[in-house]
Amino acid sequence: MPAVIKKYWMITIFCFQFSQSSAKDYPASLFNIYSDGVTLNTRSIQFAIDYIHEQGGGRLVFDVGRFLTGSIHLKSNVTLHLEEGAVLLGVLNPLDYDREGFTALILAQDQQNIAITGKGVIDGQGRQVARNVADLVHKGLIKDAFRNDRPEVEIRPMLIYFRSCSAILIKGITIHNAAAWVQTYDQCKNLRVDSVAVDSRAFWNNDGFDIVDCDSVAITNSYIDAADDGICLKSHDPKSICQDILVRNCTIRSSANAIKFGTASRGGFRHIRVINNKVFNTYRSAIALEAVDGGFIENVEADSLQVSNTGNAIFLRIGERVSGKKGRLENIRLSHVSVEIAASKPDSGYEYEGPIEDMPRNISPAVIIAGLPGAMIKDISLKNFELKHPGGGNPLFAKISLDALDSIPEKPAAYPEFSMFHELPAWGIYIRHAQDVEVSNVTLRCGKKDYRTAIVLDDVHHSQFISMDIKEPGNKKTSYQYHSSEIVFK
Repeated sequence: MPAVIKKYWMITIFCFQFSQSSAKDYPASLFNIYSDGVTLNTRSIQFAIDYIHEQGGGRLVFDVGRFLTGSIHLKSNVTLHLEEGAVLLGVLNPLDYDREGFTALILAQDQQNIAITGKGVIDGQGRQVARNVADLVHKGLIKDAFRNDRPEVEIRPMLIYFRSCSAILIKGITIHNAAAWVQTYDQCKNLRVDSVAVDSRAFWNNDGFDIVDCDSVAITNSYIDAADDGICLKSHDPKSICQDILVRNCTIRSSANAIKFGTASRGGFRHIRVINNKVFNTYRSAIALEAVDGGFIENVEADSLQVSNTGNAIFLRIGERVSGKKGRLENIRLSHVSVEIAASKPDSGYEYEGPIEDMPRNISPAVIIAGLPGAMIKDISLKNFELKHPGGGNPLFAKISLDALDSIPEKPAAYPEFSMFHELPAWGIYIRHAQDVEVSNVTLRCGKKDYRTAIVLDDVHHSQFISMDIKEPGNKKTSYQYHSSEIVFK
């Protein structure tokens, strides 16, 4: 992050915290908000928010109890504070939720200096709410495409949806079981999330965080266990970008990807830092950077990443899902990464597991970098990696020989996932359509004998591989060059 921007961002957050800490507290009971888990408090909570906003701001404090509510709209200078033992409980009737672009329990648009804090819980009861939405669709009371026998994400309530807001603090709370994406921050600025626990495996599309075209965001010291992507950066607007994002000291488990930039990627992503995070039991990639909708990804740093039991470590992809608009992906720095690739399905036994797809195939390479002809992935650095792969590949699973790499499909318009190419001819690192790649001080370990080689390069230029330590049963050839130039191995 540029120093000037970082300094401004820190000053903004400091001022925001000061203004909140000096604001007046209002107990929920003052507004006849009941904690019995039965009384519907929607109008009472909204009255309280509006009143505090009109008084110049303050905290609406929920003490121990279960506070049932439908959609509420947060206003400028108001904090929802949930004491330990307080549960803000989403009502089961889908008709009690409002939709402003998306449906959500807590909404805010064009507001400033807003917060949700404390050690309490927001529980969306998402599994039952989603089923009730489906029931209304079946009855014809709600119109919906109802693809894959489930309602579209727009009509299922997420728990938090903030759009075009600034100076936002989400701290200390636990967020439990949304019916859709757990929380979305859309075109927001100066967002700080700290020490938050996300536990949402209730239904499909349970992304832990969706950060959409936002500016100056920090997600720190948080725990995410999500049925879908853990932390997902998106760009919906071709004229907007997601920039100056920090993800630090987080632990993530996902039945999709742990940290993902991409779908959607209509605008761009730049100045992203992913520092000192842990990933475990994740079905797809630990980090997936996907420029597939005509946008760009640039200036990304990931350092100190520990990954255990995942389907894939790193997936970098340029696509062309919008005809005539290839993405751009460049200047990516990945370092101090320790990864153990799973020998079996990494999220087996979790609710809403990732789908078994693109089979039969062998376990994919730990690192996949895949551009397109005429759209090279550029300026990539992989340093200080330790990659452990189970090996044991079966040559009867659609083996692709090294002299037939052109038979691997490009799939420019396909939905991007590391498994999208089916069988690949490397177990360690596979790179295609890339240039200016530096791989240094990398250890590759293959547990069982595998018919594939460790590293395969296809249309890779002006790149170097330095201090490679490769160990695999059988001591086979560990590199291959095809249609490549100026590749240096040291």
